Parts: sequence; structure tokens; C-alpha cells
Amino acid sequence: MAKERTLVLCVDRDDDLGFKARVEGPIVGREACLHAATSLGLADSEDSDVNAIFETIKLYDELVGRGEEVAVAVICGNHMNLLDGDRRIASSLDAILMATNVTNCILVTDGAEDEYVLPIIQSRVPVSSVRRVVVNQMPNLEGTYYILKRLLDDPKVSKLVLVPLGLAMLLYAVGYLLGYPEGATIVVVGVVGTYLLFKGMGIDEVFGYLIGSLRTSLHGGRFTFVSYITAILLGIVGVILGLTSLLEYYTSFGLFFQILAFIYGAIAWFTAAGLVASVGKIIDVFLNEREAIRRVVALPFFVLAIGAIAYGASIYILSISEIPGFPIADDVGVRYIIFATIGGLFCAFLGVYLQSLLGRWGDERELVALKRGA
Repeated sequence: MAKERTLVLCVDRDDDLGFKARVEGPIVGREACLHAATSLGLADSEDSDVNAIFETIKLYDELVGRGEEVAVAVICGNHMNLLDGDRRIASSLDAILMATNVTNCILVTDGAEDEYVLPIIQSRVPVSSVRRVVVNQMPNLEGTYYILKRLLDDPKVSKLVLVPLGLAMLLYAVGYLLGYPEGATIVVVGVVGTYLLFKGMGIDEVFGYLIGSLRTSLHGGRFTFVSYITAILLGIVGVILGLTSLLEYYTSFGLFFQILAFIYGAIAWFTAAGLVASVGKIIDVFLNEREAIRRVVALPFFVLAIGAIAYGASIYILSISEIPGFPIADDVGVRYIIFATIGGLFCAFLGVYLQSLLGRWGDERELVALKRGA
């Protein structure tokens, strides 16, 4: 029976080691971890990760003193992007597990944020214990002020708090100088409300993902960079034409009909943007990872199906609502929604069928390859 080997692991999810001390992770071995803790302590003696790393080393020494087989390591994420950081943590852990051949893990963290990565670690190695390091201190007014000051010095917190406040104040000042203080208040409230809505619904993460995808496509020389830029421009045109349609067919019937008027003018351009982006993705997958093409081949068919059905539905409802100036009569609107629905469902079925066909073809190729290997 193989002897158990334990990994004492410290997680620095926000990569203070790399951001403050310029120490690249992952860090494996007692001396390397001790050097990393010392470097971070010299860069920022008040960082809680310093205590977490020292606790990791202390726990490692205790287990070694008991005669156990132990390895020690520190893995780091990303200071500005937690999604990329979690992916980095996963890949670093895979490399450490392969190098150390450990059978279980003891996780040491300095707070709840680092413990978010616990499922990532548990999916790769059994976690036998979690040690959370809490620094003892006497809270007082001065300490609270200093903690807030340190938080606002952090780029992540400052971007979250200071940017919207500064933008709101700047907009109010500009509006007041132009002689429209009431309008400035409305603009400030609207901007802050939009920002909170974006943060609350996670739309900012979607934009961050899109920007990251564009950067990756550009650096990798991928065709998707051109297709995504084209899709963004087509989307902007769609927004402009949608607003134009909303103004032209504006109605007091309610918000629902105003949204339909916007969709009527914009959906064709949004569909074109989706088609360009999805076709660019298919081309990239076909050129670089052909075996995965069955996962993306249905995208343009689904985009076309949703666009057609949304276009037909908007025309039908607007045509029967007696909106002044709408160019399509109600009997023609019925035909639009019927043909658009049938066409959309056919496109969706065609995409699913093509995806299934490519899946079966790929499975047959893998089966033939396995038979040849046998």
C-alpha cells in the first residue's frame, strides 16, 4: 500500500505576491515559500497573506516533525481578474500534483475570498483540512480609518468605488457650469444607476470577457478578432437604427410596445452581428482545433432562428396595435410571424441536425482510430 503524502497548500487568490512582491507563482518547497513570505512582508508588512504563508510553513514543519510525508506550496491567482486567476490556480495545482504525487491536501487561507477556490482544489485532490488564519488586533477608530485608506489604495477597490463617484461629480460639475443643475442631477443619477445595474447583473463581467477574448484573438492572430470587431460595429448600427425606429413609431401604449419598436429596427443588424461573430468562431475552430467544431457549428443557425422569430413577432404585434405610421398591415403581419416562425424553427432544427451529424462522424473516427491502435 502506497504511503500517504500530504500537500500543505496556501492560496493567494488575488496574487499579492506577484503584484506587490514581484514573486511569480506557483511556489514549491519550504525555502521558496519562506523567501516569498519574507519578500511580501518587506513589500507590505500588513498584508494578511504574509501570515497565511508563515502558517503554511509552520504547519509543514509540524507534520515533518511527526515523520509524515509532506510537500508545501503556494499558488497564486490574478490581482485584477479573478476568472483568469482561478484558471491559473487550477493549472498551477495540476502541475504541483504531477510533480509531488500527493494523496491529500491541507488548505491554508487568510479569508473567505481564498476559500472560493476550494471546489477547484477538491476536484483535483482530496482536502483533509482547511486552516483559516485570522490576525488578532484591537479595532479602533484610527485602525478603521487606516483599513479604509488601504482598501481605497487597492486598484480593484478604487476602480469599484472611486471611478463612479468621480464620474458622477464630474458630470454634475459640467452640468452646473452649463447652467443645467436639474439636468445634471438626472444625468448623475442615471449614470450611477446604470453602473450599479451593470455591476449587479454581472454585465461588466460580460464586457470584460469580450475584451479578454478580443485581446486573446489579436495576440493569437485569430480570425475572430476581425469578426468580433465587425460584429460590434454592426451592433452599434443596430442600436442607432433601433432608436430611430423607436422615435419613428413611438407610442404611449406602454414600454412593451416601445421595446418592440426598437427590436423592429435593430434586430436585423443584431442578427447580422451574431452571424458574423459565430461564423468567425467556426472558422477559427476549423483552422486550429478541428475536432471541436461540432460544439460551435450550430451557433449561426440558432442566431438566425432567434433573429427571424423576434423580427416576425415584433412586426405582428406592431401591425395589429394600430400604431400610427407603421407600414405593415395586420393581415400581412400575420403572414410575417407565420413564415418567420417556420423559418426560425427550420434553421434551429438544421443546426441541431448538423451538430448531431458531425458528432456521430467524430465518434466514428475515434472508434476507427481505437481499433487501429488495438
